[in-house]
Formats: sequence, C-alpha cells, structure tokens
Amino acid sequence: MKILVVYSTTEGQTRKVSEFIADTLKESGHEVTVSNAAEQPPTPLQFDAIIAGGSIHINHYQSAVTTYIRHNVDALNKMPAAFFSVCMAAASKNEKEHRDAERITAEYLQRMGWKPMITAQVAGALKYTQYGFFKRLVMKYIARKEGGSTDTSHDHEYTDWNAVRQFVIRFAEKANATISH
Repeated sequence: MKILVVYSTTEGQTRKVSEFIADTLKESGHEVTVSNAAEQPPTPLQFDAIIAGGSIHINHYQSAVTTYIRHNVDALNKMPAAFFSVCMAAASKNEKEHRDAERITAEYLQRMGWKPMITAQVAGALKYTQYGFFKRLVMKYIARKEGGSTDTSHDHEYTDWNAVRQFVIRFAEKANATISH
C-alpha cells in the first residue's frame, strides 16, 4: 500500500511518533510518505490509506492538522484511515484522564465529520528543556500530581512504542482487508 502519515506537532514528539509509524509500515513493505500538516502536505487522493495525528494541548489539536482534515474530509472518509492523538493523559495512572483524552478525540473527530477506522491515544513526553519558565512550572506541577518526573534538567519520554507498533499493525491489517475487497 501507498500510505500517507500526516501530523502536527508542538514540541516534536508527534513527529517522532509519525516517523516511528512510517518505519513500522516500511518494515512491512509499504510505501510511506511522512508530512507535517503545517508544510503543505500532499492530498490524500495520491494514497491508498492515511494515518493522521496531532497532540492535545489544553484540550485542542494543532490548527494545521485540523485544517488538513477539514479540507480533505470527504476523501478521508472514502479511504482506509486512522487517527492518533499524542497526550500526556495516555501515560496517566488515572482512568478518568484516559477517558477524558478519548472523549476529546471523539468530539474532535465528530466536529470534523471524519470517521477513521481506528484511533489511538499515545503517551507523549515532557519536554522540559524546550519549555519556557511558566510552561515548565505548570508541567512540573501536573507531573507531580500524576506521579511523573519533576526533574526539569532533561526531557522524559512516556511513549509506549510497542503500543504504537500494535496500533500500526492493526491499522495495516484493516486497511489491507478493506482495499482487497
């Protein structure tokens, strides 16, 4: 399959997840293009399937991925598609945080009018070294509350790469089944 992975990122973790997704698909023999939604990504019409992703910041996704989905929603709904959401709530031990992240994603996709085959919540990273003073303070407070690291001298990655791999494998299987029918 020829697959497009399109994403938006704030601190770079969603880009890293997108590249991992692409590498996983390439290992299975798929032709993959990775594109930042903020940099004029190709139309989905050039591909057999698409995986799009963004990260949740203060209950919202980046405007670039939102614009891409909105402009291409008709094509996206006619092809095998998946959506992944990068957020720290996915790393939380609190089930309510997981449900809230899933709700934010579901409401977002409903507003967009997009019905991807599958979605995934992916734990992100605390990029303390990239934050300004105020954001570092807020993220440290949240991390303390959630039991995460408060060491601001370096970044902390919480992404479960095996879970991301399983998401990609599930999507590729569903997409292959859809295309072959």
